[in-house]
Amino acid sequence: MACGSIEVAIDGAIATVVLSHPGKFNAMSRAMWRRLREVFRELPARAGLRCVLVRGEGGHFCAGGDIAEYPAFRFRSDSLRAFHEDEVWGGLGAMLDCDLPIVAAIAGHCMGAGVEIASCCDIRVAAPDARFGAPIARLGFPMAPREAQLVARALGEATARELLLEAAVLDAAEMQARGFLHRVLDADVLHAHALERATRIAALAPRAARLNKQTLRALNQPAALAEQAPEAIENIVTRAYDYADSAEHREGIAAFLQKRPARF
Repeated sequence: MACGSIEVAIDGAIATVVLSHPGKFNAMSRAMWRRLREVFRELPARAGLRCVLVRGEGGHFCAGGDIAEYPAFRFRSDSLRAFHEDEVWGGLGAMLDCDLPIVAAIAGHCMGAGVEIASCCDIRVAAPDARFGAPIARLGFPMAPREAQLVARALGEATARELLLEAAVLDAAEMQARGFLHRVLDADVLHAHALERATRIAALAPRAARLNKQTLRALNQPAALAEQAPEAIENIVTRAYDYADSAEHREGIAAFLQKRPARF
């Protein structure tokens, strides 16, 4: 059974990373998360590369996680934690650690995992039909700590609270007004515009770009966590997955898979 893929095409100084999961609006499977980590660990070491462009296949960016996989691992805290801390954060962390500038071209669904992936990008442009949200409260579970921290930093805490607590879905114009998107432009020119931006970046000093990303990464380390002892941080992460076997967690995912309203 197909579980999605992440394809990489390199043209000169620019690598294009394509999220692809046909029939699921490019929802991220576990295999895709692992592949995302591999890709973004490998790309910075490739000679001559200066920029990465990330987009989705078939008119959508990424609709979230592949919920069909969830019953196999989400109801035990150990496997749930391994999924978020090793697989999901492995991919997102590799993107955040990437010293190459990353441009995101966003169309259609950009939900949950899609918002997280977009949050790891330096430049974000979108088509008017792009929709952004993280409605996992409807599925009966919260966002993992590192992922919530990432989203709050990129979107702003007020927007993150709206998406997580209200399950709000915001359009591209609203996300541009809130500072998450750099440009909103017609879908038929979206990828050309994103590639143009990537080309401009690639024409600039590559070492300066890498150093700028390193500096910005260092400056964005959250003081609240940096000041805490490692043991305290570990305790936060450990407790975060105690909900694995909860009734609302099981009900939320079961309702989605059964195509019925959840009863919390």
